[in-house]
Formats: sequence, structure tokens, C-alpha cells
Amino acid sequence: MWNLCEDFDVVADITKKRLEWIGHLVRMDHGRVVKKIFDSKPEGRRRMGRPRSRWLEDTAKDLCEMQVKRWRQKAVDREEWASVIKGAEACRESQSQGVIN
Repeated sequence: MWNLCEDFDVVADITKKRLEWIGHLVRMDHGRVVKKIFDSKPEGRRRMGRPRSRWLEDTAKDLCEMQVKRWRQKAVDREEWASVIKGAEACRESQSQGVIN
């Protein structure tokens, strides 16, 4: 069983799914609740201490590491966003190859 999962990169899969979801959110109709939450800015203050990282911040960091500029405009176009996701897969594969070799 372990041999079946040996080549599976969990981090790459999470990154890919996160990018797929954010592309879907950007293209979503503005009337949907999920889109309203995504576009909203919460009011109030955060707790004291080290700030927790947020999902959007983590995703933006992934895109920055992949050197993707203007990701919101790219996410509107499905084909261009699909190429961004393929680039993320290639980037993770090259990183994992560098670690293994």
C-alpha cells in the first residue's frame, strides 16, 4: 500500500486544489454567498499575538513563489488559469525532483 502512495505529493495536490478553487471563486457570480464572503473585508481587530495566516494569503504566497502576476485577471479566463495551474504542477515537480536527486 505504501508503494502506491509513495509518488503522491500531498503539498502539490493541496496547492493545485487551492488554485482551482480560487479560480472558481473569482469567476463566480457576485450574488452568491461564497463570493460575497470571499470579497468581504472583516471588521474589527484581530487577537493579540502572532497573526494566523489566512487561506487567501497562503494562496497569494504560492502564486508569488510561482511568479504569477495579476492572478485575478488571469483567473477570469479559464484557459489561462488552467495554464497557471499546470505551471504550478510543473513547479512542484521540479522542486520535488531537486529534493530527491
